[in-house]
Amino acid sequence: MALDFDFKFYRQTSLHRPNHYVSTDPAGILHNGHFNKGTCFTMEERDRLGLRGLLPSRVEDLDRQVRRCLKQLRSHDSMISKYNFLSLLRVRSDTLFYKLVTENLRECLPIIYTPTVGQACREFAHQYRYAEGMYFNRADMGKMREMLDNWRPNLIEGGEVAIIVVTDGSRILGLGDLGVCGMGIPIGKLSLYVAAAGFHPAATLPVCIDAGTNNEDFLQDEFYLGCRHKRLGDDEYFPLMDEFLNAVKEKWPRALLQFEDFSTPHCFELLEKYRKKMLCFNDDIQGTGAVISAGILSALKMVGKNPREHRFVFLGAGSAGIGVADMICALLERRHGMTNEEAKKLFYLVDSKGLVTTHRGDKLAPYKVPYARTDVTERLTDLTEVCKFVKPTGLIGLSGVGKSFSFELLEYMGEINERPIVFPLSNPTSNSECSADDAFRATKGRCVFASGSPFPDVVYGEKTFRPSQGNNMYIFPGLGFGAWLAAAQEVSDGMICAAAETLSDLVTPVHMSRGELYPGLEKIRDISAHIAASVMKTAWAEGHALAHKPDCDLLAHVKDMMYTPELLDDLSCIVAGNVQKDGMAFALIHSRRGISFGPTKHELELSAVVVDLLDVHKGADKTKRGVPESSEGAEEEEEEEEENQENEEDREIIK
Repeated sequence: MALDFDFKFYRQTSLHRPNHYVSTDPAGILHNGHFNKGTCFTMEERDRLGLRGLLPSRVEDLDRQVRRCLKQLRSHDSMISKYNFLSLLRVRSDTLFYKLVTENLRECLPIIYTPTVGQACREFAHQYRYAEGMYFNRADMGKMREMLDNWRPNLIEGGEVAIIVVTDGSRILGLGDLGVCGMGIPIGKLSLYVAAAGFHPAATLPVCIDAGTNNEDFLQDEFYLGCRHKRLGDDEYFPLMDEFLNAVKEKWPRALLQFEDFSTPHCFELLEKYRKKMLCFNDDIQGTGAVISAGILSALKMVGKNPREHRFVFLGAGSAGIGVADMICALLERRHGMTNEEAKKLFYLVDSKGLVTTHRGDKLAPYKVPYARTDVTERLTDLTEVCKFVKPTGLIGLSGVGKSFSFELLEYMGEINERPIVFPLSNPTSNSECSADDAFRATKGRCVFASGSPFPDVVYGEKTFRPSQGNNMYIFPGLGFGAWLAAAQEVSDGMICAAAETLSDLVTPVHMSRGELYPGLEKIRDISAHIAASVMKTAWAEGHALAHKPDCDLLAHVKDMMYTPELLDDLSCIVAGNVQKDGMAFALIHSRRGISFGPTKHELELSAVVVDLLDVHKGADKTKRGVPESSEGAEEEEEEEEENQENEEDREIIK
């Protein structure tokens, strides 16, 4: 049965329209990233909001602000310095930040996410400047649902959060256990959801579950900001996660939750337990699987070989490796009519102990068992040894071990294949299994290449190659936005396959003639819109969507729903002034309009002032109507009960 909610709820004019924002300190408006327009405030706005004299005289437009910030960004020498600059800009003005990023995506993407975010996470505790997102640990058990009420996104009617990215910091990129220092990943990921798919920035929530850390360097670091104990055992870890996830489901039942950088096997267990209970997915398993399988579909077209003739060696049999293998199998079934058993026979997985087989003698993790080879009795422990045994057409790296594809191995791939498929997918760049330069040179420019991190163009002979990047950003923004807009009950395998197929179908013959396996990231908002529309269509077809279908074209509808970084023309929602002087807060509270209090001390004190004003006003009102304050009888009791109820409602609004 379709859910009776209106898509217009999600429009810029409603979901993205601010509640009343009350500030007794005009300068506080300049420190609110959602409302701050800086030098773009008009003179009329400056007068009305008490900002005259607090800004330089010239009134600018947003484009000039973007040009200035871009110049400032380019003046920084290091990537981490640029990252810090953009982080501060995002806090100061999300409109300006997202306008700059969306118009300069190719330049900004490596700064706000991989590879720079890896360094930012390592330095998180030492570079910490301001609070973002929410943190939960075992001391919060029994309080998590109450804690979620502390998060008040003051731009959203009804206070709804649309998307949450959560990590426990246990497996950050290829850097390992970073504890709460992994918070930079959810923050960065949500920036991409906004820039690429059009979620509203105020509807996002980054979360870190602080379950401790096994990183001794952090435990000994005086500036480390997390709990100073070893990681919790499963008997404490899973109850902690269960309480958090159930609290989210109760507080924001329509929100999409994305698991990010959880260690194996926790990531599999959490996904398996909750994927049918709430709208959630794991980007490391399902997102990576979708984007790489889309790249493989494009590679198969480029190579031109019968899919059944391919053999893929995977270096890495963790969550990402299994997720990629699962998704390629699913697409081979959908696109090429193969059975699941036939598809799985194309894969040879290599972990830290060598080729994964049933004859190896060790106990295999449950998620590896479906890919364990039953037809190999030899114990093969070396990657080169495995490749010479298998003679693969494709070499895929998800190990997190840098330079593990040697130049000699790449040369061998070029010797046995006319067009070898080489995918070094580990992040960040330092952990990539090989460089683009090595891959193209070793194969004499014949490889079909995609990496996880960006690489510069490669010149070989008279040709210039632009390495493809199998960036999860191609998939997760559109997948998430489509699932959320459809009010899907789950993120199904069919919806993920639809996202992967749509991405592959967007690769044109022109792209392939240049050796590119993915469309240009500069078109990411259009790509995300196509993927979101495809995901929504599949959600309705499978019966997972609770929202009513829009009457208009689905792609046009998705684009209409996307947040666009533009200045608010109507700032009537902002009220600034002295509440004790003019009583305007009482007028607002009495109208039962939602009031959100900002983070400044003055704004927090306003709640007490409003309650006092309410009490004074109601006492005066009784006297005006000739009702004695000490009158007796049923009429007085009834009136007092009514007033108490009104007071309680007013306090709830203030909260």
